[in-house]
Amino acid sequence: MNKKIGFIGLGIMGKPMCRNLLKAGYVLYVYDIVQASVDEITASGANACASISEVAENCNIIITMLPNSPQVKEVVMGKGGIIENASKGTLVVDMSSIAPLASKECEAALKEAGMRMIDAPVSGGEPKAIEGTLSIMCGGEQSDFDEAKPLFEVMGGSSVLTGAIGSGNMTKLANQIIVAVNIAAMGEALTLAVKAGVDPELVFNAIRGGLAGSTVLEAKVPMVLDRNFKPGFKIDLHIKDLKNVVETANELKSPIFLTTQVLQMMQVLSGEGEGGNDHGGIARFYEKLAGIEIC
Repeated sequence: MNKKIGFIGLGIMGKPMCRNLLKAGYVLYVYDIVQASVDEITASGANACASISEVAENCNIIITMLPNSPQVKEVVMGKGGIIENASKGTLVVDMSSIAPLASKECEAALKEAGMRMIDAPVSGGEPKAIEGTLSIMCGGEQSDFDEAKPLFEVMGGSSVLTGAIGSGNMTKLANQIIVAVNIAAMGEALTLAVKAGVDPELVFNAIRGGLAGSTVLEAKVPMVLDRNFKPGFKIDLHIKDLKNVVETANELKSPIFLTTQVLQMMQVLSGEGEGGNDHGGIARFYEKLAGIEIC
């Protein structure tokens, strides 16, 4: 594989992903609207670019890791963007979590320009981005997935092609439903235990090895017990994902009762200034209603 890679979007996830690529020997050309983020990754060995066009002119594989659909569409299709400046045959690997229809729109525009795209959103938050053990859910052509696979092996612990373009983001939406509902159930259960006078840490230790045990519990219960809501994945970002779930479900006429309830919990917390906290902080919704703290 060509070792020269473009990377656009150096946020909480993008920066550690870049560092892992640099450690693996890839030559990175990076861009972000926040210059401090560019400077940070440049200090780790990347080449700073002053614009999207500079990235596109230097690389025929470009990874994007951006907040939501509008930003991805602007970077791909907007003025000064990838389509205007990249060469034919360029492969765009969008690792942002966006609406599946937006992925399809971007891929169609790239294809018309003689370029290719995979949607490859990730799960695991900042800790797994740092470890290089993200779960990567992909949509696109098998040949394009195979071309990007060595990159995924550096950034992730697993990568699965789930179908045509947009399938990766559809899989990510399913992931985000399960994670959100799981965290909410955790908050509800531990709040009940505390109200009953039972030690929440002992409850966790008792159930973690049974059917209720999960990766979510292992990651989030210790944070709640330590009152540590430093974001690995912010409530506001999970709100964005669940809004994409609602939009997609409405288009497909698919029921999402649990998702809409948890989305409302998150929006209440965000309105109270807690949107920048880790999504494990959904437990705070129950704590406030019950008038207790889990720990």
